[in-house]
Amino acid sequence: MTKQYVYLLAAFLTAIGLGIFFYKWQELGFPLVEDQHTPVWTIETSIKFDARPGSIKANLQIPTLTPGFNMLREYNVSKGYGFSLNYVSGGREAQWALRRTSGPQTIYYRRVVYEDAASEQSDTTPPFPPPPVINEPLKTAVDVIVTDVREHSADTASFTSELLRRVNDPSPDPNIELLFSDARDPADFVDRLTTILAFARIPARMIRGIVLQDQQRRVDPLPWLEVHDGDRWIYFNPITGEEGLPDRYLIWWRGNQPLVSVTGGRNVEVNFAVQKNFVDSVSIAEERAQIEGSALVEFSLFSLPIQTQAVYGVLLMIPIGALIMVFMRNFVGIDAFGTFMPVLIALSFRETQLLWGAILFTLLVTLGLSIRFLLERLRLLLVPRLSAVLIVVVLLMMIISVVSHKLGIETGLSVALFPMVIIAMTIERMSIVWEERGAVDAMRAAAGSLLLAVVAYLAMGMPWLEHLVFTFPELLLVVLAIVILMGRYSGYRLTELARFRSLAGD
Repeated sequence: MTKQYVYLLAAFLTAIGLGIFFYKWQELGFPLVEDQHTPVWTIETSIKFDARPGSIKANLQIPTLTPGFNMLREYNVSKGYGFSLNYVSGGREAQWALRRTSGPQTIYYRRVVYEDAASEQSDTTPPFPPPPVINEPLKTAVDVIVTDVREHSADTASFTSELLRRVNDPSPDPNIELLFSDARDPADFVDRLTTILAFARIPARMIRGIVLQDQQRRVDPLPWLEVHDGDRWIYFNPITGEEGLPDRYLIWWRGNQPLVSVTGGRNVEVNFAVQKNFVDSVSIAEERAQIEGSALVEFSLFSLPIQTQAVYGVLLMIPIGALIMVFMRNFVGIDAFGTFMPVLIALSFRETQLLWGAILFTLLVTLGLSIRFLLERLRLLLVPRLSAVLIVVVLLMMIISVVSHKLGIETGLSVALFPMVIIAMTIERMSIVWEERGAVDAMRAAAGSLLLAVVAYLAMGMPWLEHLVFTFPELLLVVLAIVILMGRYSGYRLTELARFRSLAGD
């Protein structure tokens, strides 16, 4: 195949791998580092009331579009009540219903949210509001205010800012004082602002939300002003006139509808409580993927049983070891026995630890090689000889484990984790090289195999790399592309520079 085909294949694999990786990282929120936790807030709304004998129906305004936040889950706690979620003019509404009850009642609605800067409001553009019906002399006052503010503003945002400045002036003009002198509470104050804006044909509405903090047992919703400028909704502090929302402000409901309405009950009391917790970022990413209907999580490793996930957590690191081995052999020029033997030995080092693993490997190969030379005198055929070496390796592993246990060296028990077939083949290959090329080449290849195993172990044992490969297995396509490109290299290796040093001097 031509070089162009190889390059195109490598580029194609890299594009697919990185494309899926960036989608899962940026859109679904899978973390790049291990044990990353995301703060989440649980907002609990409790509704207490006294039920008259008969049927009960309770309605609660709940969030729908929440800029800066995404919902992780929601649920209700109520004994015997039927529960449903409905869309109404102001957003969403939770409804509880019960055929017969009486006495004190308490129902709960809980919502768990997390911060998401990419969560923007995607509301449709509202129509221009009709001029509100206002009686005199209020109508004249509103008309004068709108005309005066319009002359000192250029667009919707500046009009709203100028209006808020005038309304909150410590010495307001008589028209503003007439309109706002009897405002009972902040909600009534914002409601009158929306009336003035509607008179100016500007879409505006009141929003009420909760400023999320660590622990709050009783929270009062905070009214805010929301104005549409023709392209998007913008937010204003009704008191200071500043544009924007407070930090961690969760919009709970919009409009003038009451928060709670109870049919068949009285003495209604509503309370908000907030609690902050921390959740694994992977769990949040999975929840987000399920909400968005992404098939990447449905068919990901996280959908497998826990035991199977643990197995793949190890297997997915083998390509990393293979990449290290290709680099060390093709570019550095390290000689070794077998193709993947160093990688499998590196996997064994994960259980034995590096130092004891290298010692046990060296001891096992040395003893096995000694017995292999003794078997050479029997002049056995290849298959019986390999079988004999395999049996000897198993016996040596057993003896090392028993002796180390008696000596109180429990690490020796992990010698059973070595791949016995690979060890047997290593001993056989080393003995053949010893006979054909001499002891120096055999020892150099054995040392190279051990060095490759150590380097592969160090690379495969990085916790952050294990997390990255397991969470984003599509990155193995990038590893495959690198291996394909490295496979076309046919130049000098680093260890060969010494051989051609004399030519370089000429």
